[in-house]
Amino acid sequence: MKRLPLGIQTYQRIIEDNYLYVDKTAVIHELLTTAGTVVFLSRPRRFGKSLLCSTLASIFEGKRELFANLAINQLAWQWDAHPVVRIDFNAKNYATGIPALASCIKTSLGSVARKYELTLRGDDASAKLSNLIEDLYYKYQQKVVVIIDEYDKPLLSTLDAPDTHIQLRDELKGFFGVLKSSDAYLKFSFITGVTRFSKVSIFSDLNQLDDISFNPKYSDICGITQDELERDFASGIDEFAPINSLSTDEYIDKLRQVYNGYRFSKNEITVYNPFGIINHFINGGEFRPFWFESGTPTFLYKLMQKQDFQIPDLEGIEVFVSDFTNFDIEGMQLVPLLYQSGYLTIKDYDGDDNTFKLGFPNEEVSSAFSTQLLKFLFPITAPPFYTKLPSLLNKGKLNEAMQLLKEFLAAIPYDVHDDTERYYHSMLDLIFRIFGMNTRSEVRTAAGRIDTLVETKKNVYCFEFKLNKHDNLKQYTTKDALAQIDTKEYLTPWTGSGKQLFKVGVIFDSDKRNIDKWEFNL
Repeated sequence: MKRLPLGIQTYQRIIEDNYLYVDKTAVIHELLTTAGTVVFLSRPRRFGKSLLCSTLASIFEGKRELFANLAINQLAWQWDAHPVVRIDFNAKNYATGIPALASCIKTSLGSVARKYELTLRGDDASAKLSNLIEDLYYKYQQKVVVIIDEYDKPLLSTLDAPDTHIQLRDELKGFFGVLKSSDAYLKFSFITGVTRFSKVSIFSDLNQLDDISFNPKYSDICGITQDELERDFASGIDEFAPINSLSTDEYIDKLRQVYNGYRFSKNEITVYNPFGIINHFINGGEFRPFWFESGTPTFLYKLMQKQDFQIPDLEGIEVFVSDFTNFDIEGMQLVPLLYQSGYLTIKDYDGDDNTFKLGFPNEEVSSAFSTQLLKFLFPITAPPFYTKLPSLLNKGKLNEAMQLLKEFLAAIPYDVHDDTERYYHSMLDLIFRIFGMNTRSEVRTAAGRIDTLVETKKNVYCFEFKLNKHDNLKQYTTKDALAQIDTKEYLTPWTGSGKQLFKVGVIFDSDKRNIDKWEFNL
């Protein structure tokens, strides 16, 4: 396997220094020959957007020699050299607001002007961009290409400072408006970001914008498909499968479960995040949440608290496509932001209702997100379940496992309890996910919905939860919960799986703020 380009986002360097490049030029060619002239792509952080921008720059600069062995070199393409204006908003700290933004733009445009031996003209950012485009066009008699990477970094980094955020948003709106007024001088414009801010703000003047973020034709333009992984990382797979004490097929399956699963359209193709999978191979085949560890979603956890979202609410949530294009600070919605940030992904598409069903993309995100959320919500000393619980559940020692769960719930401070069944359901769901267990909530069957289903290597646990409030006349028993599992035949789909099936009835007590009783049948 060639050297892996961790942290290298310059296409020319990857090719010239003989790093591995997963060939995306066929889908790039499709983009350049069929999409609009002003294109926007939203993808999560560290998903290859910057490398895509660099690749586009090399294509438009006419550097055909860099594409000698790639798909685009075999396709119809005019390799004319165009002036390219590149702006990367990712490297700056925008706490100071407009001055930081102005400095970033001036630095980027100044670098382009020096490259093409021009003098940067204009009093403000918009004027500088407009004049530079026009000067490049007249000097080289070729239309100009504008590539803007991570346009929303100034906005995302100031979500907790609304006044600064709105000032930056208004400034960026005028700046991007230059792409419309300079249309006569432009060959192609490409903009990337994590989020698509609503039409009320940034892109309201760009009525010709082609948003390809959900277009099935470009669902794998960033990220690594399963076929690409098995083809281009074959030697790494052969090397690290035995190190992990797995057969080749078992190792590939584990890679898929831990790191694959990101889906960006109606197309069922899923991809790996390049940062995570490259780190896995560079670090000797170690399974760690590399992508998750590269960013801390504290703001999202705060938003979950504010909007009263629990982990089970996120699995299987249904949203309309339009929900992803109405993102703005005045009406911040958690679910679109979780999707665009990469913590949720598309799981299914309903063509009749034009809705997407979302969920965690893979075990890396599900486990790491749940672990950090638990620590964020309940910064307490971890009881023994962190080391014992998975082993007990896999061995079928349910009574001991439930006792550990009681100890954990008892350690949660009194003032963070929520007196609802949903709260306790969410807590157990969080705990199960921490260990990368195959955990599903609100699982639909032909007869109803299972509260929580947990699968280990040897066992399947079907949990039915009931909450007793002592001012209610109705008092549930564990037999009520077990009867519901039997009546609804929740475990029928797992009959014949070869695993031990556990039906578990759990009663929570609102006064004790803990598990009161449990009972299970095999």
